[in-house]
Order: sequence, then C-alpha cells, then structure tokens
Amino acid sequence: MNALSEQILSELRHLLSEMSDGGRVGPSVYDTARTLQFHGKITGRQDAYAWLVAQQQADGGWGSADFPLFRHAPTWAALLALHRADPLPGAADSVQAATRFLEREPDPYAHAVPEDAPIGTELILPQLCGEATSLLGSTAFPRHPALLPLGQAYLVKLGAVATLPSGHPLLHSWEAWGTSPTTACPDGDGSIGISPAATAAWRARAVTLGSPRQVGRADAYLQAASRATRSGIEGVVPNVWPINVFEPCWSLYTLHLAGLFAHPALAEAVRVIVAQLDAHLGMRGLGPALHFAADADDTAVALCVLRLAGRDPAVDALRQFEIGELFVTFPGERNASVSTNIHALHALRLLGKPAAGTSAYVRANRNPHGLWDNDKWHVSWLYPTAHAVAALAQGKPQWRDERALTALLQAQRDDGGWGAGRTSTFEETAYALFALHAMDGSEEPTGRQRIAQAVARALEWMLARHAVPQTPLWIGKELYCPTRVVRVAELAGLWLALRWGRRILAEETGAAP
Repeated sequence: MNALSEQILSELRHLLSEMSDGGRVGPSVYDTARTLQFHGKITGRQDAYAWLVAQQQADGGWGSADFPLFRHAPTWAALLALHRADPLPGAADSVQAATRFLEREPDPYAHAVPEDAPIGTELILPQLCGEATSLLGSTAFPRHPALLPLGQAYLVKLGAVATLPSGHPLLHSWEAWGTSPTTACPDGDGSIGISPAATAAWRARAVTLGSPRQVGRADAYLQAASRATRSGIEGVVPNVWPINVFEPCWSLYTLHLAGLFAHPALAEAVRVIVAQLDAHLGMRGLGPALHFAADADDTAVALCVLRLAGRDPAVDALRQFEIGELFVTFPGERNASVSTNIHALHALRLLGKPAAGTSAYVRANRNPHGLWDNDKWHVSWLYPTAHAVAALAQGKPQWRDERALTALLQAQRDDGGWGAGRTSTFEETAYALFALHAMDGSEEPTGRQRIAQAVARALEWMLARHAVPQTPLWIGKELYCPTRVVRVAELAGLWLALRWGRRILAEETGAAP
C-alpha cells in the first residue's frame, strides 16, 4: 500500500508539472464532425472519419445512452459529416442508422428547455436540424420547438453587433450563427472562442475571403487542439481547448478535497501553478483559458486555490458576477449554475467574507434526498455534492448533514463504487470519497463506522480498476472529458481511500497512525 501511495504521488506530481501545454481534453464527436464538415475535403482525413464511425453506438446514435439529453448534437453533427463522406467504408450505413435513431428518439426540447441543457444548444440544435432536414428531406426528425424562441432572441441580439471581442462567450458557438469572419476576432491562440468547431467554421469562411495569415493561425490552433486529445489522429479534436486555467485550478482544488494540497511531495509543482494563477488573476477574474472571458466559476476556484496557498486575493474579482444573492457564471446566462454558487460560497468562506445569501441558495438547491444535482457543467450529482459538502463544512467544525450522508451511503453500488449512469466510474467514486472525507471529522462514532465501511468497499473496487477508461461526464456542447482534471481526481480519491484504510487499521490495532 505504501508503494502504491508513492506511485500515486509520483503520477500526480508529473500531471501537475505538465500543465503548461494548454491542457488535455478527450476527443469530441460533435467538434470532430463539425471540423470535418467545414474542412470539406475527405482526402487526408479518412482516419478521422473512421474514428467517427467507430464511436457510433449500437442504437445508431452517438454519446452515452445513460444521458440522452446530450446525444442530439453529436448525432446530428456526425450524420451531416458522414453524409458528405458516403464513399468511405461504413459511412452510408452510419447515416442510415443515425437517421433511424433521430426519427424514433424522443425530443427533449418539445415543450421546455432542461436546466442542464448543453452549451449553446438553443443555437446549435435548430441549425443542425435545419441542415439535416434540407439535406435529407425527412419530416420525422425532432424539431426542438422549445429552443426556437431562445435561439431567435440570440440571433436578433447578435445581428446588432458588428464584431464580438476576442474571447467573448458567444464565440464558443460561432459555428451555429456566424456568417462572416468579420463578426469574430481570433484570440492569442488563433481560436474562435476556444472551440475547434467554431474555429473550423470561421476558417472556412476566411478561406473564401483570401486571408492566408489568419487561416494559417486557425490551422495551427486546430492542429494543437487535435494533439491535446492524444488520439494520434489528425482531424480528431476536443470539445474545448485550451483549458490552461480550468485544468490547473480544478486539479489543485481537488487536491484540497482529498487532503493533498499541502503534501510535501507535491509542494514544488503546486507552488509553480499557484504563482502562475496569482500572476494572471486581476480585477476582471479568470476564465477557463487565458484568452477567454472571465467567469464566476473559474474565478471562485482560483480564489480558493490562492487562499489555500496562503495568498490573500481580493474578492472584488468575484463580486462582479454577483446579482442579488446569486452568482452568475457569465453575464446574461440563461440559468444559474448550482456548482458555480457552491464554488463562490467556498471562496467567500475561505476569505472570511459574508456569504449568508449564497449559503442559503446552496442549501435550498438540493433534491428531496438532500443531494445536489441538475448542474449545468457536470452530468453527475456526485460532482456538485462533493463540492457542496466541502463548501458548507468550510470553517464549521461541527457541521453535519445526516440526510446527505445517508443518501450518499445508500447510493453506493453493490460493487463498491458510485455512478450516476448504469455503472460506477472511478471519477464519481472519488467525488463520493471527497464528500465522506469532509463529513467524517464531525461525525459520531456510529457515523464514522458507517463511513469507514463504505470507504473500505470503495477501496476494494478502486484497486481492482486502477486504470479503467474515463467516461465523459462534463457538460459542453456534448459530454466531454478533461482528462488530466479527471485523472487527478481519480488518483486523489484512491490516495485518500488508501490513507483512510491505514488510519482505520492503526486505530483498530492501537498503533500510531
């Protein structure tokens, strides 16, 4: 066990030291399909098309059947891309299967827009649906009527703007509304809104205007984004890139949840990242990437990290996103984010600032079981629950929540893991352990025993699945996986479970822990 703990610390140190390359994100069906479609030429992209075909599920759709809300965008996009690639092996069959899937799949936007709808869906889905209907002439496709008023309102607003500044949030979905490259300005990395799909669409428009320098920058960005997937296939791209603020911020925050933030073995790697975050955080706050608009979520987590490192950052950068008793992630967003307000609460408490309204909002936004779900940035209830428990327990040594503890323990699967879908995942099991870790210190002996038994079962499950494939659970235009962020969570969860097991063994034998 000691050898495994050292191995975990070594891998964590390595992951932290790599976080200067823009970030690592798993491949995206939606962005790959859109990029292929905008690229136009099949020659030189055959492997990317083959990858797209290989991702199709048995029912004809793309994306996990566990989370049907997030399957429409990748399926529409893949259908459109593969329809253009009919001569390639498997393309025609994939299009037929996708068509059947869309014709029979219930429309989640028939009457209302779910709170956790994918990013940009009000612009993206109507456009994709229109393209497919025009191309295939089918009247049986879902029409997403609830999205139309929202999309039209955005288009009216965008029609009144000549050019959006570099890094503006709406540029992230430029592929769904942009018609002229003059309406968008590439950022310092050559991207449009840190989106491969938006950048590929913008590049295609710029080619027609003969702007070789700008096209070259877009090409360089798309190549770098493709490398970030580690797929080894040219043209396969991630859902978002770079994430050179989000990745280090969430990784260090996760270390704190596991009790690893101040571990001597990680001290130097943590110090380097903290210094970089401190240098970049100004009055405007931080966004997921250095060249993207600031938001409350990234700003709040950065403030948490800096305070945990002993810095004294100003809270003003976060207060600009405060409206009443809530924090909006981006100004003008459609609905508030539970996890953004959880992170804001944690930052305020760490900084010793008043947070009664935010605390009340976080407490109120629970389901009947006492857990947090329906977040707009992560599909699993275990993510906001772990973070909410940590935020509510911050500075409250006697904080207890029996309802949440009971529900969390009852949600553990027979195999010892946790998961919001049909199977347990390593990432979600780690979140469950972080929540139990925050609760354990203030529990009575009976409660601590219940927690210890759950942790022992989780550890057994984790040890048997130390290197399982990661599951996309983060909400973008589809579900995606920020692979380093998730790997840090997995390793931190395993390290915590190992440490817990050693402590319990020491207590049982009467030895010093």
